[in-house]
Amino acid sequence: MKLRIAIQKSGRLHDDSIKLLKECGIDINNGVNKLKTEASNFPLEVFFLRDDDIPQYVEDGVADIGIVGENVILEKGRPVRIAEKLGFGKCRLSLAVSKTVEYNGVQDMDKLRIATSYPVILQNFLNENNITAEIHEISGSVEIAPGIGLADAICDLVSSGSTLFMNGLKEVEVILKSEAALISNNNLTPEQEALLQKLLFRIQAVKKAKNNKYVLLNAPNDKVQDIIKLLPGMKSPTVLPLAEEGWSSVHSVLNENAFWDIIENLKAAGAQGILVVPIEKMIM
Repeated sequence: MKLRIAIQKSGRLHDDSIKLLKECGIDINNGVNKLKTEASNFPLEVFFLRDDDIPQYVEDGVADIGIVGENVILEKGRPVRIAEKLGFGKCRLSLAVSKTVEYNGVQDMDKLRIATSYPVILQNFLNENNITAEIHEISGSVEIAPGIGLADAICDLVSSGSTLFMNGLKEVEVILKSEAALISNNNLTPEQEALLQKLLFRIQAVKKAKNNKYVLLNAPNDKVQDIIKLLPGMKSPTVLPLAEEGWSSVHSVLNENAFWDIIENLKAAGAQGILVVPIEKMIM
């Protein structure tokens, strides 16, 4: 029994998807122009497909699971299950207009011509805001539509915004925040579901590790309790005596989001020799 996974054959999610699988300890030979390969140390078969096709392949059971952006999942509207959001491939689907246009709110989109590769998501957004607009569905190079007179505005994926800027556009509304997700067929067998749970266990361990840092520090014994109060850790910090009398070594795990504030507080509380180490895997 093998689990079949579909990932993007090229483009922004391909490299991150392969990297995630390898971080999960899964050895994949992804040769150039290959459409299919197998892992050598995990019961996983990998299909390389167009991202727009992945939700349908997973729905139809050609692939059991797939990695694809939330934007594609919502646009295609296929009845698949989101098993895990993966934390990479983050972007936003936004409305943009010419930099010279004064924009006062979403109602300014009424009666405009909007070019997009995401007509379903855009139409739902317009309906929710009681806006009537003319949608021009085009594939690729959406950002040039206003410049050639095809549309008054666009609805497109945005990461840094540099492409909009280069085409004389400005972002005015965020319709959707998206990231890569692992989707699953709704009718997996018990054996397939068990393999999926094994894969999810590894993915979650990798994700948790990326969001945390391992911290080691030295502290005088009379400051240890004050320092421990500043360290959330997984359960409680580890405290070990140093060879030097009156000093201890304190070990803990810090979340990336609170990292710098806590480090500054630790230093102020008397911590010295603070060492920060990345975590490869984190099993809770």
